[in-house]
Amino acid sequence: MRVIDVHNHFYPEPFLSGIEERSRAASLSVGADGERRIHYSGDYSVIDEAHTNPAKRIADMDRAGVDMQVLSLTVPGVHGEEPERGIELAQLTNDGLADVCRDHPDRFRAFATLPTQSPEAAARELERAVRDLGLVGAMIFSNLNGYPLDDQRFFPIYEAAEDLGAALLVHPIAPPSIDNLTDDMRLVAVLGFPIEMTVASTRLILTGTLDRFPNLTFIMGQLAGALPMLAERVGRGMEIYPELMGRLEHPLDHYLRRFYYDTVPYGRIGTPLTYEIAGPDRILVASDHPHQIGSLDQCADVIRGMDVPESEKAMMLGGNAMELFGIQA
Repeated sequence: MRVIDVHNHFYPEPFLSGIEERSRAASLSVGADGERRIHYSGDYSVIDEAHTNPAKRIADMDRAGVDMQVLSLTVPGVHGEEPERGIELAQLTNDGLADVCRDHPDRFRAFATLPTQSPEAAARELERAVRDLGLVGAMIFSNLNGYPLDDQRFFPIYEAAEDLGAALLVHPIAPPSIDNLTDDMRLVAVLGFPIEMTVASTRLILTGTLDRFPNLTFIMGQLAGALPMLAERVGRGMEIYPELMGRLEHPLDHYLRRFYYDTVPYGRIGTPLTYEIAGPDRILVASDHPHQIGSLDQCADVIRGMDVPESEKAMMLGGNAMELFGIQA
């Protein structure tokens, strides 16, 4: 069975150099042991060799039995910069990702990075990334400078993605308020991210954004947070609260199956539960490689161990991604 990992992260060196040269949203540091970190509001990431070195990444993939990865940047992205600087960094990043894909066409595809602080420019950059660079879509964050994903200012991005048939991977980022999610226990990563995904996914449904863009593909990172576990409560709210009754064109189950779900953190509870509410054709393998909290070696284990037909395992491990991104066998 082919394994395609759709949620993992790569820092093109031009992006890191650009942050080091000039950034208002991020900074780099090097520890006494040579460990590199990239810092941003509320959290930081350790930069592993595989974040920047395709050869090291391919060696990791071979060891773990992963055939292909769909690369994306990750936090801090470029949306916290001044608009023109964000556009510059997005272009540098996407050119760098495209270079890696061209050099290793059998192992990599990539999601574009977008300057979402400038939605019209972000739409144009998505068009360039897909049409000219061959990227398969874009990664956006669960809130965009504090604005929710259903805010109409971002509709130009969604219109472009829908026209292109390009998927949008929604990646968590620190919640707008992180007062109770201090970094001394890494609670932004441990709790803030899944909370963000839960809110973002639910808002996309309840605000009618999915009705407004019926052909737009969202891949919800981290199994849409706690939404699979809370779906029954959301559905009950749609039945009883006047603010929610009759707003949507379809029942909740329809919207739960509109999303694709990536399997970070590939837990023994979350993935089978999502299988129950969304079906095998909506699940995509994800590793969060090479972040510290990720695991390329374990990312497919839960699916392989599920008591489901082998044909459905094949779909979740790689078949769904092949169909979604037009990857040939």
